Amino acid sequence: MTNKSALETLYKDKIIPLLMKEFKYTSIMEVPKLTKIVLNMGIGDAVQDSKRIDDAAIEMQQITGQKPLVTRAKKSIAVFKLREGMPIGVKVTLRGKKMYDFMSKLINVSLPRVRDFKGVPNKGFDKQGNYTMGIKEQIIFPEIDYDKVKKIRGMDITFVTTAKNKDESFSMLKKMGMPFAK
Repeated sequence: MTNKSALETLYKDKIIPLLMKEFKYTSIMEVPKLTKIVLNMGIGDAVQDSKRIDDAAIEMQQITGQKPLVTRAKKSIAVFKLREGMPIGVKVTLRGKKMYDFMSKLINVSLPRVRDFKGVPNKGFDKQGNYTMGIKEQIIFPEIDYDKVKKIRGMDITFVTTAKNKDESFSMLKKMGMPFAK
């Protein structure tokens, strides 16, 4: 049994040569690669009820197969009744095989379950070539039992790459199967 995911094998065997040709790289080390995927779920109503953090953490763990980190408020904001150090969200950082497995599941299983799906927006790139997309509801993931969901929550998914700019990153993610909107 191999310890590589199918997407990682595809990347190494097919995508690297295509990217080397497209951007005329001289070394394989110049080819951009995916370093990590960060999932972040902000829970605004955790200020009133701290049990909401636990629910979100359980759902995030079901989605990623990894225990999430509870994120805390950096400073107090009186208008939102928020005090410094209060839990306000959960996040998970995926690397290696889990990262490739998650990306494969996102592209092939979860995104096609979105109603009226026309592709992910291609405006989520920053200058360093990282890509962030938002998901409106966590129930698109097959691990989430719809009947046990107390509240529909969205999340941000950030693909951190070694690309030098957004063109390299876009090309790499598109070749990996990311369904960008036309």
